[in-house]
Amino acid sequence: MAKVLIADDHAVFRAGLRQFLDDVPGVTTVGEAATGNDVLDKLREDAWDLLVLDINMPDRSGLDILRHVRAGHERTRVLILSGYPERQYAINVLRAGASGYIAKDADPEELLKAVR
Repeated sequence: MAKVLIADDHAVFRAGLRQFLDDVPGVTTVGEAATGNDVLDKLREDAWDLLVLDINMPDRSGLDILRHVRAGHERTRVLILSGYPERQYAINVLRAGASGYIAKDADPEELLKAVR
C-alpha cells in the first residue's frame, strides 16, 4: 500500500492529480503540499512512499527539496513532475536522486506507469 504526497503550487493541478491517484489500486493515502516548506513539514510528520514533486516550488527549489529527501528520507521515492522540457531537466534530476521525471503534459497512462 502506498502513501503519495503531491507537491505543487497550483491547487487545481493538485486536486486533479489527487482525483487521478485516488483511483489507482494500491494508493491508500494522498496528501498535498503547496510550498517547499510545506513539503518538508509533511515529510517530518509522516512517512511517504512517493513524493510527486513539481520542480518549481515557492520558497524552495524542487532540487533543494529532492536533496533533502535523499539525505533524510531514503525510502521515499521522488517523481519529478514538471512543465519544463524533459531533455532540459530529466538527466539533472535523475542524477540528483529522483526516481523518475515526467512532463505535466504527458499522457495519463505514462503518469500511471511512473507512479507504479
